[in-house]
Amino acid sequence: MGTVTIGVSIAVPEPHGSLLQERRTGFGDAAAHGIPSHVTLLPPTEVEAGALPAVEAHLVEVAAAGRPFPMRLSGTGTFRPLSPVVFVKVVEGAEVCAWLQHRVRDTSGPLMRELQFPYHPHVTVAHGIDEAALDRAFEELALYEAEWSCAGFSLHEQGPDGVWRKLREYPFGSAIVPPQAAHADRGTLPAR
Repeated sequence: MGTVTIGVSIAVPEPHGSLLQERRTGFGDAAAHGIPSHVTLLPPTEVEAGALPAVEAHLVEVAAAGRPFPMRLSGTGTFRPLSPVVFVKVVEGAEVCAWLQHRVRDTSGPLMRELQFPYHPHVTVAHGIDEAALDRAFEELALYEAEWSCAGFSLHEQGPDGVWRKLREYPFGSAIVPPQAAHADRGTLPAR
């Protein structure tokens, strides 16, 4: 049956997601066209194709224990010099993202794995490009802001063409949105 490469993430909703993906492309990141803007909960992970039903059942359980929460992005950060990455920071909702990713990778589930680096929720806007382009991404998005109510996460599969495609969405167990998230779904980008 073979293996597939999957990932679990929180999508950055529209119009923010497309805007950040377009900016990533504009910085010269060739992979940007195949990677929707997201906050990773499970990095690319190879699993047996036959294990997908167990993976999906596990993710249903994780989502059932979750509740909608406010997410806010603000400003930029980088993993340089360790890794050639510039990202938009998650400044609200990071703790819930950390809890979720831990539950997704729980030792009792089918997605148990060690991470190469400590978990740090973020939205990548430039990866593996030259230093000048990384600097430009860091500077041009330094004042970027977006917020929304996060109501779930998704399972994606990477195709042979390198493009990530959504297999399924997992809404959280309660549709009650916290009051502080009711004003969300705004985003701003400074003029260039």
